[in-house]
Amino acid sequence: MEEDVADYHRPRSKRGPRSNGGTAWPRDDRNHALVVTRGHPFDRSGFLGVFEDNEDIEWSHVEHPAAQLLFSPDAASNFDCYVLYDMPGIEFRPADVPLFFEPPEFYVEGLEAMLAAGQPLVILHHACAAWPAWPRWSEIVGSHFLYQPGQSRGAAMPDSGYALDVTHTVTPVANHPITAGIEPFTLVDELYLAPIFEDSITPLFVSDYEFVDTNFSSADLAVRGQLNTRGDWTHPPGSNVVGWIKAAKASPIVYLQFGDGPSAYQDPNYRRILANAITWACSPAARTWALERQQTN
Repeated sequence: MEEDVADYHRPRSKRGPRSNGGTAWPRDDRNHALVVTRGHPFDRSGFLGVFEDNEDIEWSHVEHPAAQLLFSPDAASNFDCYVLYDMPGIEFRPADVPLFFEPPEFYVEGLEAMLAAGQPLVILHHACAAWPAWPRWSEIVGSHFLYQPGQSRGAAMPDSGYALDVTHTVTPVANHPITAGIEPFTLVDELYLAPIFEDSITPLFVSDYEFVDTNFSSADLAVRGQLNTRGDWTHPPGSNVVGWIKAAKASPIVYLQFGDGPSAYQDPNYRRILANAITWACSPAARTWALERQQTN
């Protein structure tokens, strides 16, 4: 009987002429995004469902460490953009501080060559905290999440902060294809208190949350097993920008801080913003914009 078939036996999307998530290599002109994950827990079905439900794109999914083999211009030529929801470079250990490690040389060389070639990156939420032992990543993203007290752009900084399940209002602050059709909306999500390099970004969205240390918990205490605590941790007030664009060499970069869990994945505003971000990042206009702001570092 039809009603006796469990949901996990059923495809999420309708199988029409514009459905996606299949195993055939894309044969139409839709943008093909490579979605990269692993390194941070997430609701896999909910997150990947955002892409499967977007029939205006095609997408493939790869996880670390295999994903690192696809960071090269040759591999990237098969995709219109990379969507990063990963957090490599960290080995979490029970009851001990994590181990931080640098990316392999072939990955660094491949990523830098991709940026020089103009490969678009859409970077989501915790991916800003990837590769903590490799400061170059923070310059690519435009923000530096520190798990422990350290240096950021040559200045001493405390460890960064996080706040779970925050109810806040996101407001667009720029007239841009990524903000098209978006009015201020309320979201329950995780926020970060960390340095944002506002001299190298173009803000798209801000939050009405107050980015002060008393509203956040210490990342250093969290990785030591003390979740949602501050102790005597302090941090300078931070920026309320939660979405931006920037250039890294010749590549257009989009970063969206929101997108932690199911409440965000299911939100129509989040879905539209992410769809807009992929469309813009893959566009000739985005490539031109990045080239005009090309960075040599």
